Amino acid sequence: MPVVLVDSLDDPRLDAFARLTEAQLRSKLEPERALFIAESGKVIERAFAGGMEPLSLLMEEKWLEPMAPLIAAMEERVPELPVFVAPREELARLTGFELTRGALAAFRRPLLPSLADTVGAGRLVAVLEDITNHTNVGAIFRSAAAMGVDAVLASPACYDPLYRRAVRVSMGTVFQVPWTRIGNLDEPNRPGEGTWSADGLDQLKDLGFTCAAMALSDDSLTPDQLNEQLAAKEAATGVPAKLALLFGTEGDGLAPATIARCDYTVRIPMAPGVDSLNVAASSAVAFYAFRHLSKLGRADA
Repeated sequence: MPVVLVDSLDDPRLDAFARLTEAQLRSKLEPERALFIAESGKVIERAFAGGMEPLSLLMEEKWLEPMAPLIAAMEERVPELPVFVAPREELARLTGFELTRGALAAFRRPLLPSLADTVGAGRLVAVLEDITNHTNVGAIFRSAAAMGVDAVLASPACYDPLYRRAVRVSMGTVFQVPWTRIGNLDEPNRPGEGTWSADGLDQLKDLGFTCAAMALSDDSLTPDQLNEQLAAKEAATGVPAKLALLFGTEGDGLAPATIARCDYTVRIPMAPGVDSLNVAASSAVAFYAFRHLSKLGRADA
C-alpha cells in the first residue's frame, strides 16, 4: 500500500480534503475533474462497492490496519492509490473529523445518467423538489434504500446528494439507490416556482408514472385511498401501476405549479393538533405505505 506520511494539512496534495469548497469539488465547468468526499469506513466501502472511482484516502495511522482489506480491494482497481496518513492533531483541524470514524476518501464524481436509464423498470420513485437541507436529503436516501425505492430524482435546485453531510447521513446509501437530476437543467434555477416540473413531470408521465404530490390540501387522498385508485386502474387496464412520489422543501412544501401538474395529492393522516411531519420522516412513511410497488414488495424484484 503506497502510504504517504504528511506532517500538515497545508500539503497541497490534500486540497480536496482540507481546502476545496463543495462548489469547487463539483467543478461544473469541468465535470471530468469533479470530486466528492466520503467519510468513514462504512461509507467509503459502500461508495467503492457502488462503482465509484477512488482517487485518494486520508486517515490517522491507527486506521491503516482496520481498513487494510478495503484499501487492498481499492488498490486492485487503482494500483497507485495514495493513502495519506496525517497526525491526529492535524486531522482534528478538519471540521467534524472526529465523527468520520477513521477516514476520508476522495472519489471521482460520476456523470449523471439519463432519467430513463435511472428509472429503468422501476415502479416506485421519489422526486425531491428544492430540498435545501443536506440532512434531509441524506435521510430520504437512507429511507429509500431501506424501503426498496427504485430511484430518487432531484430537481435542479435540490441540494446535492453527494455533498459530504448528505452522504454521511445516508450512511452511503446514496451509492445504492439510483439517482439523477430531473427537469430542464439548462434553465436558471428558480427555487419554489416549480419551473422544473413542466418538463420533468412530462418525462415521468411518458414513462408511465402516476405523479402524486405529498401536500396538505383539501382534496388530498390518504395513502390507502391512492392505493385503491391505483389498484382499480391496474385492474381496468392490465398495466402495472408506477408511482412517483413528490416531496417539497421544509416549510413551503411543493410549489403550487408542481402540485397542479400532478395527478393526485396525498397527505399522511395525523393525530389532532399535528398537521405535518418533517420531509424526511414523511418520506419514510410514504415509502412504506406504497412498498408493494417497490423492490421490497414486488415478487419480480
